[in-house]
Amino acid sequence: MIEVRDLVYRYDDTKGSAEAGRESTADRDDATETEPRPAVDDVSLTIDDGSFVVLAGPNGSGKTTLVRQFNSLLDPDSGAVSVNGQPVGGDVVAARTAVAMTFQDPRDGFVAATVGADVAFGPENLGLDRDEIDRRVREALAAVRLDGREAERIDRLSGGERARVAIAGALAMAPDHLVLDEPFAGLDEPARQSVLDRLRALHSDGTGIVVVTHDLRDLVDPADRVLVMNEGRVALDAPPDDAIDQLSTLGVRAPC
Repeated sequence: MIEVRDLVYRYDDTKGSAEAGRESTADRDDATETEPRPAVDDVSLTIDDGSFVVLAGPNGSGKTTLVRQFNSLLDPDSGAVSVNGQPVGGDVVAARTAVAMTFQDPRDGFVAATVGADVAFGPENLGLDRDEIDRRVREALAAVRLDGREAERIDRLSGGERARVAIAGALAMAPDHLVLDEPFAGLDEPARQSVLDRLRALHSDGTGIVVVTHDLRDLVDPADRVLVMNEGRVALDAPPDDAIDQLSTLGVRAPC
């Protein structure tokens, strides 16, 4: 379970440039000289184990900033986040094992030169045996239609292929919660459908799924909850059928 309580996060010049550089500029609010408007403003919510949540919102609404605090990639100015009952800042390794995440720009998450080495990095750091690591790598790459391409260099892949490698790396962690930030950007339709099929299967097996997106196509059916961020706050939290008619008023395009 992911629990967020009274969370506030502001971007300002006192936070290191490396930290700010990792963040989406779309979610970065313009700062005033005195006190910048929060990118995440007094948010409280709970994401249950095994749930499928779509987190939507217009650019700059705070959705990327919010999810990056689920596993301590960002530290809040105030409030708290816990995963499985433990504060994320108290044990970052445990938090990032339980909550695996992909980024809007896949390059932010790569740690190795080749496809197979990058996907294997997370399981290796869990101390798994080689057979289990290899099995996870094979299954994760198959899920994103990159079977047999372990030896290829990431810097020679297309943008869509890099996005698929990033998703495979998160899948290989077998986390309690899988958080994907705009996972379908740059994917062709067969790859998109393959990833969707994998997400449905993971959800069916009990993995919690959080998809951060502005494109709700094909996500209404598997989702059991839609959250919409607007100006740093949760503006809507409802089952998909109840949320559809309200999306356009919050700057989110409803799926056809």
